[in-house]
Amino acid sequence: MTGQDKQAEQDKRTGRLIVFEGADGCGKTTQLRHCYDWLRAQRFPQAPDSSQIILTQEPGATALGRTLRRILLTPPEGDEGVEPTAELLLYAADRAQHVQHILKPKLAQGCWILCDRHIDSTVAYQGFGRGLDQSLIQQLNSIATVGLVSDLTLWLDLPVEVSRSRLATRGQADGLRSAPQDRMERLGLDFHHRVHQGFEWLAGQYPERIVRVDASGSEAEVARRVQQMICDRLGLPPNSPHPNPT
Repeated sequence: MTGQDKQAEQDKRTGRLIVFEGADGCGKTTQLRHCYDWLRAQRFPQAPDSSQIILTQEPGATALGRTLRRILLTPPEGDEGVEPTAELLLYAADRAQHVQHILKPKLAQGCWILCDRHIDSTVAYQGFGRGLDQSLIQQLNSIATVGLVSDLTLWLDLPVEVSRSRLATRGQADGLRSAPQDRMERLGLDFHHRVHQGFEWLAGQYPERIVRVDASGSEAEVARRVQQMICDRLGLPPNSPHPNPT
């Protein structure tokens, strides 16, 4: 698919794809859910009704994807591990299924989709973090998405040490044990610094679709930044209500 073909397909669709990206522990999933609640409460003339605002994620949004997610995020038994190239191909398989069975059909119906991770996580984690060939990643992303790109990607940026600290204490505020870390979260500090560098590089390369959001501060403060960025980038009324997360 040529660049012109991709743009033509983007122009034809009536839905919107908003992706939330960032390192583990940055608050990405929490902010995605706050954004979902906020959008459903609004009455923007440009946006669909609340039933057409949906949440999804990568990996794991489809039946196949849920199986792949368990494989990707749970350490395998024994000492074999998961080869980085095998890991990359599993993420690509999940994405191809997600695009064809959820993203493209829902966008064609006019839905606004809030997606927890997409192609940029693969560049940051498997490219910068794992050191895999970026041209291979780009080719696989292109095949899996069939040219689909986000209307807006929000990169929730938080210093690596802060995000790692949040992961270490996850759940303690509610008097619970820390949640067990998945296979990707267990990787070392150097790996996560490289991932952060990957997101920085992506934001510089694709400013037309990726915007940095300062993820420091309270949940309410970050939620307001996210809401304002969505209003600015998607042409929504600037004075729409910005309720605090509960």
